[in-house]
Amino acid sequence: MLTEKIMYNALLKKDTSFEGQFFVAVKTTGVFCRPSCTARKPKRENVEFFYTSKDAIVHGYRPCKVCSPLENLGYTPEYIKNILKDINKNPGLKIKDYDLRKSGLEPNKVRRWFKKNLNITFHSYQRMMRLNNAFTKIQSGEKVTSVAFDSGYESLSGFNDSFKSVVGNAPTKSKVKQVINITQMETPIGPMYACATEKGICMLDFTDRRMLETEFKELTKYLNAVILPGEHKHFNQLQKEIGEYFEGKRKFFSIKLDAPGTEFQKSVWEELRKIPYGKTISYKTQAIALKKPEAVRAVANANGHNRISIIIPCHRVIGEDGTLTGYGGGLWRKKWLLDLEKKNSN
Repeated sequence: MLTEKIMYNALLKKDTSFEGQFFVAVKTTGVFCRPSCTARKPKRENVEFFYTSKDAIVHGYRPCKVCSPLENLGYTPEYIKNILKDINKNPGLKIKDYDLRKSGLEPNKVRRWFKKNLNITFHSYQRMMRLNNAFTKIQSGEKVTSVAFDSGYESLSGFNDSFKSVVGNAPTKSKVKQVINITQMETPIGPMYACATEKGICMLDFTDRRMLETEFKELTKYLNAVILPGEHKHFNQLQKEIGEYFEGKRKFFSIKLDAPGTEFQKSVWEELRKIPYGKTISYKTQAIALKKPEAVRAVANANGHNRISIIIPCHRVIGEDGTLTGYGGGLWRKKWLLDLEKKNSN
């Protein structure tokens, strides 16, 4: 249960795991913030807490300009969206500090956003987009030399070195690999990474999940692929269906999936997809349904290796005593998702 002491400590620690659970209002400034706000922390006697932004506004507080509590966590500002759109439209584009200033943008601000939100430098993002485009062209049969210069490289050797450092193979040997495209999506409970192959969505998980690096490594190993940022035909449908889910309008997903794993993991994930919207089962019930009643721990472990959150609904599995346990995205998100489904299940 949330107490004022717990909420104030979460504010002091800028704890993102409390996002969506409460807002803190500062009496001396008249603003309200999200728990992870980076602004200077007020004294305990100068704050009060609200469970919804509406309540904070009703009591006369205005949203903080630092943490933007009315926006989705991880919100992508319009100027970044425009940059991403330009790069996606022309992957060979090289946006330099001069170009950013000419557009009225501060280069350091842009660089900080990419490092903080995508964990990659702005320069590296552009380079990987160029290599993604080059990889696709080479796969379709275009000559390496023409692709190198079309991608903005001044020398073939520079292109080869850069390509090999990212893809793992020389351009001439790259046809044995495939590309997994990655993008970032905004949701009411934080940003998520989405990955796609030609077969379907192969990953959908929160950007602050601790097992992300493991998930990326598993994907590249299973699919003999390289993960690169870029647009994909499956992302638009994913964005639409996930958006409808968070609005409480979608209870079933139709988007295609590509979920590699062991045969046991696949059977566990398939069983997860049979759990009805708004319902929960225990790990033991799931094991019995798989005709492996003795394998409760193995089933729970396979659930933990699910890389496609929400669509493969591991959040609907709880402890036998009804407690919320084991969710890679954080128990607060598990509760949030279950509350959403309960509210809209009738």
